[in-house]
Amino acid sequence: MVVAKTYLFAVVGVAFVATHAGAQSMDHSQMQGMDHSQMSTPADDHATHKKDVTKKTPVPSTMPIPPLTDADRAAATPPHGGHDMMDNAVHSYLLLNRLETWNDKPGRGVAWEGKGWIGTDLNRVWLRSEGERVSSHTQAASTEVLYGRSVLPWWNAVAGVRHDSSPGAGQSFAAFGVRGLAPQKFEIEATAYVGQRGQTAARFEAEYELLLTNRLILQPLVEVNAYGKDDRLRGIGSGLSTAEAGLRMRYEFTRQFAPYIGVTREQSFGHTADFRRQADKRSGQARFVAGFRIWF
Repeated sequence: MVVAKTYLFAVVGVAFVATHAGAQSMDHSQMQGMDHSQMSTPADDHATHKKDVTKKTPVPSTMPIPPLTDADRAAATPPHGGHDMMDNAVHSYLLLNRLETWNDKPGRGVAWEGKGWIGTDLNRVWLRSEGERVSSHTQAASTEVLYGRSVLPWWNAVAGVRHDSSPGAGQSFAAFGVRGLAPQKFEIEATAYVGQRGQTAARFEAEYELLLTNRLILQPLVEVNAYGKDDRLRGIGSGLSTAEAGLRMRYEFTRQFAPYIGVTREQSFGHTADFRRQADKRSGQARFVAGFRIWF
């Protein structure tokens, strides 16, 4: 009986061990089959990707590049129009820079200075006039007509004639010089003159505009005149003749119209001062002025 039970347990144990071993054998085979089939897919993808890269690699050309011709360059850089800084249109400009008055011992005085031009950006005809009257008598007046040509950006070379109508006998000059905009925006005019009877002269003027506000502007100005020889009839001495400095402040109601007030100082030198004293005139004087600046 005991032997039979022992034998039975042995048979059951052997069967259990055999069954368990078979189960383990089936799991490994299934896992190996599934893993190898799935792992084989990426291998196929990498192989395909390698083939695509090889197909897209360009084959270098062995044909030589032909040299550029003038026609090729012209086609690559076509002409550009509409950007020229200068044109042949005729324009005009007229500025009455100073029209002012003051009170003086001999009487009320009036002075003017104006300039303008007509022409193109390259060629222009300039007109300039200045003078003063005291007690309805003209003390000095001059008019210039000049041809100007642009030689540099903001600069013109000018040549023409100047005529002084008073004081004394009138006199005409040939004129040549330059005018333009210096660095820091100083407006410069420098002109030399050769007149009748061998008289020579030179004139230099510089002015600047300082914007205190968009409408309030301070304008300093300096003018110097010199002559080559004495002209007693006209009260002019050789060398440095006169110099004038002024400071005017204007308010621009518009760009075309601006009243101003200011102070000026004019001084004569050398023989010019002597001629004035001999005529019972002052060699220099300061003035408080008021006037208008008009731009047409």
